[in-house]
Amino acid sequence: MAFTVTPRDAGVRFAVHVQPRARKPGIDGAQGDALRVRVQAPPVDGAANDAVIAVIADTLGVPRRAVRIAAGFSGRQKLVDVDGIDAPAATARLLPR
Repeated sequence: MAFTVTPRDAGVRFAVHVQPRARKPGIDGAQGDALRVRVQAPPVDGAANDAVIAVIADTLGVPRRAVRIAAGFSGRQKLVDVDGIDAPAATARLLPR
């Protein structure tokens, strides 16, 4: 199965695999059916979740309030919803060729 961005009413949804305590934050391509996101924050008190939201918002060029974690708050595997962007634009920004 490959990484896919699913359209929703107000935006998109996709799976994320988080790598906390990374040396450098950013998007690191696809890992199976999920987007690999590196964050410097540790997985404590929601710090990594906040960092994931920041990395995705910055990459997609949307406000941080448009990004929310829909599932997987306490694990490395998460479902992320992003409002205000369509699936082709999100895919192009998350996985540039």
